Amino acid sequence: MTIANVDQIKKHFRRKKVKLKNVLFVLPSAFTLAGVFCGFYAIVRSLTENNQEALYQAAIAIFFAGFFDMFDGRVARLTKTQTDFGVQLDSLADMVSFGVAPAVVVYKWALLPLGSWGFFAAFFFLACGAVRLARFNVMAARSAKPSKFFTGLPIPLAASMLIILVVAHFKIFGNIPVQRNFSVLLLMFFLGLLMVSNVPYWSFKDAKLDVKTVIILLICVGIIWWLGTFFPVSLFLVLLLSVYIIAGFSRWI
Repeated sequence: MTIANVDQIKKHFRRKKVKLKNVLFVLPSAFTLAGVFCGFYAIVRSLTENNQEALYQAAIAIFFAGFFDMFDGRVARLTKTQTDFGVQLDSLADMVSFGVAPAVVVYKWALLPLGSWGFFAAFFFLACGAVRLARFNVMAARSAKPSKFFTGLPIPLAASMLIILVVAHFKIFGNIPVQRNFSVLLLMFFLGLLMVSNVPYWSFKDAKLDVKTVIILLICVGIIWWLGTFFPVSLFLVLLLSVYIIAGFSRWI
């Protein structure tokens, strides 16, 4: 084999390496855009159908958007493809999936009968979510290392609280419309204020995946599975999110 042939083989593998790197850069964005697709599906589904089952399916779509949101950043760190573009795209995706989508779904689910007040509550939640995302980007750019606490309730958790209520209501009451519309309106205002507040919420970014943590997670999964035989899992998730939200607020007080 001549030196020229060896050089050609090296150039070939370098080109393959560059192409693989390009694919890895696309992968985190693909996860992010998958979340946008779920949010868009939830919006269209809730606007084109007029029944509780359609709203339930829209809520499940937002749940899957949360799944993709959890993993896009981890995929970027795993493949070492973190970019400023990815950060901005993730925020825009969160605005669609956890701002616009839950606001539209909950408005159609419970706030529509309240007229202008219901419309304003849905917009208030959306506006506070936008402010929360913008503030988070500014603080993340100024901070050298991730903090143990979020400043204000993260928008994915605020959206999760709303959509889990939609899921739990459908699982318990079926196609019966929600009755406590005013309570949902107050919750929208409360979650919106928490997002733009200075209330610290645990980020769990310093949590280590050691043996103790794995055992605790397995115990929690076992408890959820056991409770699921008696109650809808969505009801337990409502309780879990409520404890997290109230605990952070109580700690701040």
